[in-house]
Amino acid sequence: MYVLITYDVNTEDKAGRTRLRKVAKECVNYGQRVQNSVFECLLDPAQLKILEKKLSDIIEPKKDSIRFYHMGNNYKEKIWSLGVKTSFDIEGFLNV
Repeated sequence: MYVLITYDVNTEDKAGRTRLRKVAKECVNYGQRVQNSVFECLLDPAQLKILEKKLSDIIEPKKDSIRFYHMGNNYKEKIWSLGVKTSFDIEGFLNV
C-alpha cells in the first residue's frame, strides 16, 4: 500500500531535535523523503505496523504528531507536483 507519512516534532529543546532526527532516520528506512517532514512509502500491512510502533516509541505524544495517509491502489493518479521537486517513481530505484 502507498502511504504518505508527515510529521511535526517540537524542536524547542535538545530532546526534540534528537526526536526529529530519529523520526527522519526511521522513515528513511521505509520510504523516500519528498519534503522536509514528508515521506512517500510503499509498505505492506506488517511493515506499516512495525513503522507505526517504532515512531510511536520515538515521539512525545503531547508535543509531536505523525500523520499517515493511505493513498490506495490508484495512487499514481492522485499525485502531481509543482515547482523544483518533481515526482518520482516510488516503485523504481531510489536516488541515494
